[in-house]
Amino acid sequence: MYGALDVGGTKIAGAVVDTDGKVLVRSERPTPAKEPAPVVMAAVTAVLDELAAHAAWRNVTCLGVGSAGPVDTAAGTVSPVNIPGWRGFPLVAEIRAHPALAPGIEPVLVGDAVAMTAAEHWKGAARGADNALCLVVSTGVGAGLVLDGRLHPGPTGNAGHLGHISVELEGDHCPCGSRGCVELLAAGPAIARYATAAGWQPPAGTEATAATAAASARDGDPAALAAFDRAGRALAAGIAATASLVELDLAVIGGGVSQAGDLLFAPLRRHLDTYAALDFTRNLQVVPARLALDAGLIGAAAVAALQHGAPAPDTGLRHLHGAPA
Repeated sequence: MYGALDVGGTKIAGAVVDTDGKVLVRSERPTPAKEPAPVVMAAVTAVLDELAAHAAWRNVTCLGVGSAGPVDTAAGTVSPVNIPGWRGFPLVAEIRAHPALAPGIEPVLVGDAVAMTAAEHWKGAARGADNALCLVVSTGVGAGLVLDGRLHPGPTGNAGHLGHISVELEGDHCPCGSRGCVELLAAGPAIARYATAAGWQPPAGTEATAATAAASARDGDPAALAAFDRAGRALAAGIAATASLVELDLAVIGGGVSQAGDLLFAPLRRHLDTYAALDFTRNLQVVPARLALDAGLIGAAAVAALQHGAPAPDTGLRHLHGAPA
């Protein structure tokens, strides 16, 4: 069995996953993203406590931890853009200190989008692809890469962080310190903000979110439709830039915002025809993720197994770049 945690700006989830990629036990808490660091960590601890109460936890041989980024896998620290209380937060050390971790189990930190990439290559839409970009479009926008059949997290675990590619040179300032980032235009909160500024109002009794904007867009609301078109255009620009840099077989889109379906995918593919103009980037296939909201957990478990030599899943990945074959 593999343990897994998935820490994001909206939720903190944990699971016990078997060698076939099946989630056997699951726990989840909302992320208190605006609270101080100890409050956020308390939610992580609560998830671990709940997992440890199940009999399956006794068979866990490794623990993968996927976190919103940036992350520093060497230092074991995280600085998620959407969790301002965590800057250089020692997440690995905090998890290692949990009494439910058996001796010898070292938490393996990975970016949440890298974890999703591993999962989609193992069991999902990227299976069999040698060169793939997998995106998580949710509270933020993250991405991971498979290059030459290998998961490519980079030296610190942040390779492929497409959400912080600048696509508007004079765009708004991003919490990451740059400006005009893909995340500022395509993440769920960005879609809701843009639609609201353009005159859209969520239905009575609901909040302004990407999901409620999607419902209005399906009914033909022009401001909501424009917000999804803008998001698709930003994602297309980022995907095209990545394809120009590394050459790709396909791009996989997951995360909560991807649940909008063609409201997002139709403008994304249309704009990609414009941005991906070079012969070797043209006609790049863009497909929805298959593993939905458990991809981060499944992938974190797979990466931990690959890195620590646990009884390994047949992920289809040859190995991690930078790790022993």
